[in-house]
Amino acid sequence: MHINQRTITCILCPNGCELEVCWEGSPTAQSLDVQGNLCPKGISYALDELTHPERTLTTSIRVRGGKQRLASVKTVSPIPRETVVNARESLKSIVLDAPVAIGQVVMKDVAGTGVCVIVTRAVDRHPEVEPPS
Repeated sequence: MHINQRTITCILCPNGCELEVCWEGSPTAQSLDVQGNLCPKGISYALDELTHPERTLTTSIRVRGGKQRLASVKTVSPIPRETVVNARESLKSIVLDAPVAIGQVVMKDVAGTGVCVIVTRAVDRHPEVEPPS
């Protein structure tokens, strides 16, 4: 049987371990040989990355009438890596009216993942801008 090998950088803690991962057949907890991890999290991260990679999406959206023109946002939990591009595209058309609060929900089900996108940077209303009617 063919032995697969891949180098993966673990992102679960500040160590950023370079994992050397080997497996035969389909990657499973039993078939993985993981080297280079400084903590046990590296093993589960390697398996997840090989079988169902996920990412937390962080980006910015436009704010109308605010002291800043952009507010940072992120998904409340990781989403499947294959949905990240569609999720980012779906957020491009959103414009929030200031004021914008941290934790404010921007989108409830981004790219059909069931995951919410929330604001991570507050934007106050600019004093010289009239509120929307």
